[in-house]
Amino acid sequence: MPDKKTLRKQFQKDWEKYYKIDFLVNKGFQRKICPKCGKGYWTADPERNHCPDQPCQDYEFLGNPPTQKRFSYIESWQEIEKFFKQNGHTSVKQYPIVCRWRPDLFFTIASIIDFQRVEKGQVVFQMPANPLIVPQFCLRFPDIPNVGVTGKHYTNFCMVGQHSIYDGKQGYWKEKCIELDYNLLTQTFGIPQKEVVFVEDLWVGYGAFGSSMEYFVKGIELGNAVFTEFIENNGVVKEMTNKVIDMGAGLERFPWLCNGTPTSYDIVFGPVLKKLKEQAGIDYDHDFFLKYSKLAGSLNIDEVQSIKKAREKVAEQLGVSVDVLDKKVKPMEALYAICDHTKALAMAISDGMLPSNVGGGYNLRVILRRALGFIDDNHWNIDLSDVCSMHADHLKPMIPELKENIESVKKILEIERKRFHETKLRTKRIVEKMVEDGEEFTEEKMVRMYDSDGITPELINDFNPDVKTPEDFYIKVTEKHINPPKKIDTEQLDVEGLSETKLLFYENSKMTEFKAKVLKMIDDKWVVLDQTAFYPESGGQKADLGFIDDVPVSDTQKFGGVVAHRILGTFKESQEITGKVNLYNREILTKHHTAVHVINTACRDILGSWVWQHSAEKTTKKARLDITHYDTLTDEQIQKIEDRANEIVKKNYPVTKEVLPRDEAEKKYGFRIYQGGVAPEKMLRIVSIDKLDHEACGGTHVDNTSEIGFISIAKTKRVQDGVVRLEFVAGDVAVKELKESKRLLKESCDVLKVKEDELPKRVEQLFNEWKEKRKLVKNV
Repeated sequence: MPDKKTLRKQFQKDWEKYYKIDFLVNKGFQRKICPKCGKGYWTADPERNHCPDQPCQDYEFLGNPPTQKRFSYIESWQEIEKFFKQNGHTSVKQYPIVCRWRPDLFFTIASIIDFQRVEKGQVVFQMPANPLIVPQFCLRFPDIPNVGVTGKHYTNFCMVGQHSIYDGKQGYWKEKCIELDYNLLTQTFGIPQKEVVFVEDLWVGYGAFGSSMEYFVKGIELGNAVFTEFIENNGVVKEMTNKVIDMGAGLERFPWLCNGTPTSYDIVFGPVLKKLKEQAGIDYDHDFFLKYSKLAGSLNIDEVQSIKKAREKVAEQLGVSVDVLDKKVKPMEALYAICDHTKALAMAISDGMLPSNVGGGYNLRVILRRALGFIDDNHWNIDLSDVCSMHADHLKPMIPELKENIESVKKILEIERKRFHETKLRTKRIVEKMVEDGEEFTEEKMVRMYDSDGITPELINDFNPDVKTPEDFYIKVTEKHINPPKKIDTEQLDVEGLSETKLLFYENSKMTEFKAKVLKMIDDKWVVLDQTAFYPESGGQKADLGFIDDVPVSDTQKFGGVVAHRILGTFKESQEITGKVNLYNREILTKHHTAVHVINTACRDILGSWVWQHSAEKTTKKARLDITHYDTLTDEQIQKIEDRANEIVKKNYPVTKEVLPRDEAEKKYGFRIYQGGVAPEKMLRIVSIDKLDHEACGGTHVDNTSEIGFISIAKTKRVQDGVVRLEFVAGDVAVKELKESKRLLKESCDVLKVKEDELPKRVEQLFNEWKEKRKLVKNV
């Protein structure tokens, strides 16, 4: 991918091609070059002599909004939505904030992510309507230290996405995009033309890039219209046939501009912030904050070498001491951060992501404990669950499902609150021991303490006031948890030039014998056929075994669209063969695979909506399902899950399989189809258990649930923070396990000479006797 510096020079050199918009020229806009930063910008104000971006221009709307109308946060979206619907756009419901359709992301970080899919390593764009508008709530974590401080940074924000795919006939391109955005600003919001400035820039994303025009008013960037027209593959750049308009605007900026409040938080969090100020007993000095907010933008940790020195400079400019400044602004900064963090937590947990010490859940726990720390430090009687409920009420016109899931959110937060206070007690012991041993609290050590024990610098400071929080601490602890880890490549075969293998097991899952033709032998141990009934290992389901002619098949794997069979023998190309699948193994694997779907459904029904499949494995000996859950399962929960699973089995529900275009499958069944992870195909095979469960799945399955037979949960355990493992058996394997358990029970009773119902009491008696004798031996 070309670097941004090189692209910027190239685009600026050919600015008429990339940035000249006839609509703007006709409206009296002129192109100028900023003497301070060198950026190109377009303005209708002949007297303007610099670009509107910081640091070339400060915010000039604070206390002096340039709009003719004063809209709230919700009203701003409603007005934007109305404008675009009147101009031929379909309003699309927001996508989940937990991004389960991209292998490289935990969370949705921009509206365009909704419509990007990855196929064979390449990004493709897929939109349910063209053009469209979407209010996409997003999560980003690099700016945590700035949240609550600068007046504009968030971990959770709403990106208004204006999107169109242009193929020369359908959709629209640059001219129409800029015309729409200009009219939105001047007509809907009543902003004078001379206040609207467009700045030339570019955007580089996942395999695609293009020029862009950011639009500013009074020093604040409201939106960025990206014209995605190039795609890169293995170093080769090509112009896209279908170009993409990717205009993303921060909804939070519009009501801020309309009302000119000291910070964007004041208007964005509206009734939630008002209630928290009452609970905290804060006497808010509006005039002071208006002066302070004009300087607070300089407290961006990414842009200054020392926040401490930057804060001292701000205090000096305001004519107060740092202590007076902190006393006035620190409590409000804490409330702002609590509002942001609880909103992010409510949305993420509602979408099924749990706070934990791994993956995306790590970032959630960071902000959760940061919010709890602010509450404790200020001795406030504020409950995060109540704050989340207030957010749900406030945002109901935009995201009603948040209100529907709020009880689950509150349950998770209460558990996390208890864990946080347990950590505080543990921290006291750890810190006292470190001080006693003369250990230094280095930044590296504090990061390690947070990773291993969840101990924040603020907690350390409570017990050792000499320890201060490193300014970039939260950046360092979250940066390694931004993206999912890359999967390790397994053995690869050279199958280039071979046609895709026809998969006969999808046509008839009970097929045991088939005819085929040999296409190629690879490495003298793999044979590729033109068609096969052998299921290749995939989706956690082990491969089929059997014979090709009389040669044993010990493994079956899929490489791209080509299936290879591992054998101890050789075949000639074009040779006709007969394949025989081990039906007994296949049936066990099939029942275990459908049983995984059933257990997953049962867990969701019994435990809560936050349950998602984390991983799974289906073998002939047992099945394993790892689910997202916050705690070890109790015996009562395990029994309820098993009972619910067997209830589903007995109901004889149909298990249907259908192949749908990906966008149709997502629209019909939602994003829970990605239980097994990302499905990087244009066409998805959806396996449905009646109306209970729908998953994108390539495995073999029974035709109705009664074919599974009895399901027995063998054991469960918590394998990592936020993940619980269930191991179980089904069908003939479950019956065999049950018979073995009965045999062992009878044998135990015979040895101890007791009846079955007397066995537990006798075992307990023997155990107690053993403990007493062990004590006697120790004393001797």
